[in-house]
Amino acid sequence: MLKTTTEPTTGLKVTSHTLVYQTERGPQFIDITERVAELVAESGIETGFAVVFSKHTTAAITINENEPGLVADLEALLHRMLPHDHPYDHNVDHPTEDGEVPNGHSHCQHVFLGTSENIPINGGRMSFGKWQRLFLVELDRGREREVVVQLLGQ
Repeated sequence: MLKTTTEPTTGLKVTSHTLVYQTERGPQFIDITERVAELVAESGIETGFAVVFSKHTTAAITINENEPGLVADLEALLHRMLPHDHPYDHNVDHPTEDGEVPNGHSHCQHVFLGTSENIPINGGRMSFGKWQRLFLVELDRGREREVVVQLLGQ
């Protein structure tokens, strides 16, 4: 899905994209850097911002290094901090009769990671450090997830 507008008085270009991902499990770190970089390049924006936003309360957006050992460490850390089998009050409020899986842990993990990241665009590219990558982080269970990428600039 793509929507592009240009503000005529300022020349500010705004594009919005919805990316869809099928996740496999939680926690799972999915590197979405290259896809977002493609959208930045296609937009023609030289200077501005990329706002990357998860439309879910159990799937986060974060920036970190994509090194397999580190990703495994981060997934293990989320398990240790907020384990699935803890007696979360949210799980009592949402019984599994309707097919929902108790997911209090994933909502709590989300608080520590967040819903979005803002990345500066300079020279038509995202201004990442050498090792930085952009991740969609599944915190619940495998399912379809939507990520909104809004690009603003000139």
